[in-house]
Amino acid sequence: MAVTDLWFLRTPGPDGEPVRSARFARGRRYRVDYLDAAGRPRGRSFHDEPTADAFDLACRTGMAAEVNTDPAGSRLTFPEYAARWRATREFTWEVETRRRIPGNLTYHLNPAFPGPIRAITTTNVLEWLAGRLSTGSGVAASSVKLYYDLFHTIMRSAEIDHVIPTNPCRGIKLGSVFRGLTRTPRWIPTEEQVLRLFDAVPERYHAALWLGAGQGCRIGEVLGLEDGSHCFDLPRGELHVVQQLQYDTEAYAGFFLKEPKGGSAGTISFDKEVQRAVESHLVTFGTTEVELVDATAQPARRRSARLLFTDAKGRAFHDRRWAEHWVRWREAAGWPVRHGTFHALRHFCATTLLANGVDPQHVQKTLRHASLQFTLSTYVHWLQRAERPANVVSAVLGAVSATRRLREEPGTSARP
Repeated sequence: MAVTDLWFLRTPGPDGEPVRSARFARGRRYRVDYLDAAGRPRGRSFHDEPTADAFDLACRTGMAAEVNTDPAGSRLTFPEYAARWRATREFTWEVETRRRIPGNLTYHLNPAFPGPIRAITTTNVLEWLAGRLSTGSGVAASSVKLYYDLFHTIMRSAEIDHVIPTNPCRGIKLGSVFRGLTRTPRWIPTEEQVLRLFDAVPERYHAALWLGAGQGCRIGEVLGLEDGSHCFDLPRGELHVVQQLQYDTEAYAGFFLKEPKGGSAGTISFDKEVQRAVESHLVTFGTTEVELVDATAQPARRRSARLLFTDAKGRAFHDRRWAEHWVRWREAAGWPVRHGTFHALRHFCATTLLANGVDPQHVQKTLRHASLQFTLSTYVHWLQRAERPANVVSAVLGAVSATRRLREEPGTSARP
């Protein structure tokens, strides 16, 4: 089972960039291939990627009606299967292992995965790892590895037993997760610092700041935006991140457009304030025609692009020209020299979404990261923690006990 982007070929071009298919921009874009309940190959097409991802996930976890051959089996919980797994293997263990594993299950794995075992996804596992590895969790990395290895072993057995269709740990590289902690941003602006930047930057570039802080766009992607449906669809509220502006005098004799970094092209929904800022920019400042090379086309060709953001003289921005402006704005806003770059707005976007409970998969799609694992390991410290409600059972029993006492007192009657 997999989600296929029908608008691009599976095999990249000679330079590693995506190649458009004959169906590009026509019909439903995403297809999910799966096996139905009878084992027959099937496929369904969807207009948007989140819906396709949700259906693919339901198929892979056996929750979709199209693939579910055992509704009763889908209710088997992880703690129930783990208990069966332990009972059938405990007689082969050493004394130390017999002592350690029950505690690891009771205090670390069962509370983390209390529900149906078939519903556990790779996202769930990565979120759990991120929480355990975060600063302040009090759990050493060596202990996390111990718990994860046990969980991985149990889930592998569940896959062999056909209790789950696929082990959600497959594809997770724990070493990469540990290394991801080094990608954690060194500095992220606060809300007040972002607003101070808006105060320091001329209104002509406010929409650019919104695209960084509200959509997580990189500076090259912002400067490469041009007017037209190629880059955004305002009626549908969609932003198409399909190119970035670069400068190379040797290869392209100046400015050129190329695919976004790491093949991270994609369509994302406009934040309403970002869309309003873009619309206001188009009305107030318009666009500027700039001659450049479009290297996203095959073959590359020279054309005119109506860029949204240029300097006061109508010139496109290369790195040095943008830096001259940014240094002044950054200093006026009180941002640090070392990490106070435009990219800090992208970090602000990601951490604000995660800290406010936005699903990590949505954050991954917004940032257009290649994998959810990369998103989680980079922004692990900002994942919202699901807190366990306190005193729930005692509060319920206490209320019932009070009601019973009222009934037992003479001359009183409790309300039903």
